[in-house]
Amino acid sequence: MNEEVFKFSLNCPLPITDYKHVSLAHGGGGSLSKNLIQKIFYPQFENEILLAEGDSAILNGGSKKIAFTTDSYVVNPIFFPGGNIGELAVNGTVNDLAVSGAEPRYISAAFILEEGFPIDELWEIVLSMKEAAKKAGVTIVTGDTKVVDKGKGDKVFINTAGIGFQRDGIDIAPENIRVGDKVIINGNIAEHGIAIMASREGLNFKSPIKSDTAALNGLIQEALDFTNEIHMMRDPTRGGLASSLNEIAEKGGKKILIYEDKLPLAPEAAAACELLGLDPLYLANEGKALFFVGAEQAEGVLQTMRKNPLGKNARIIGEVVEGGASVVMKTKIGSSRIVDMISGEQLPRIC
Repeated sequence: MNEEVFKFSLNCPLPITDYKHVSLAHGGGGSLSKNLIQKIFYPQFENEILLAEGDSAILNGGSKKIAFTTDSYVVNPIFFPGGNIGELAVNGTVNDLAVSGAEPRYISAAFILEEGFPIDELWEIVLSMKEAAKKAGVTIVTGDTKVVDKGKGDKVFINTAGIGFQRDGIDIAPENIRVGDKVIINGNIAEHGIAIMASREGLNFKSPIKSDTAALNGLIQEALDFTNEIHMMRDPTRGGLASSLNEIAEKGGKKILIYEDKLPLAPEAAAACELLGLDPLYLANEGKALFFVGAEQAEGVLQTMRKNPLGKNARIIGEVVEGGASVVMKTKIGSSRIVDMISGEQLPRIC
């Protein structure tokens, strides 16, 4: 080991055998993202609220618990089939609050613009954010704008924060999942990831695949109106379904079994994945949520979701079973395989 590497290993908690510099994979939502967060950020910012590792921080607001979240959007391209970076930013922030059991209310929006970015494109993004916020029932109440030199950014980046109020009697956390819980997803997976890939690479499929970006707070509130026996929710964005399930299994200390023949995947999405050599379990979704529901209430939650357009393809895809923290998939041919967390991301800058 040379002197430079030795000094780095003494001062930095990340394994020297991995990376000396940040890579795109560190932003992919997989094990490298997790390693960066847990080794660099958590030890320095450590507190009980942060270490809960929720989609939102849950704060004591007196008579009501407040959910607070933040996110940044760097998707490339900024316009893609089914949406753009602006509505993605609003919907993603709303969903982070909603899967925490909160009713989203307020959003901030900060823009980092590259010099030379066309004003008409910025206008289109802003209008889409206005419409997305109206549709989700939230208000954009504060923001910021910065401009960087041409060549020092990439058109536009958007940072958001969101505030909502958690419903009474709701306790959403990975530690709450129980053996027997059913795992429900509200619709087809992998569509956002494939839409971004196709747009980025100029691919034209016979049946165009659009991003599933949508605000899920209405659907989630309907499910919570039906029952409080929803123990955990998460929106499987970066890293896809597999990464989200692994995070929940690890934090909850339980084994999650999913069934390949139950996974909702549109035929055109399946064909695109096969053509491109992509695994749909690891592709990002922007209008989907996972629900861990008590067995007795699962069918009722499923039918409730199917009455909503955003849940018409909802399915029970698995269950929590006896065993150590892991995710296992029962394949179509009857065998079983471990579904691990991907190290980085099949496709960087997905959201």
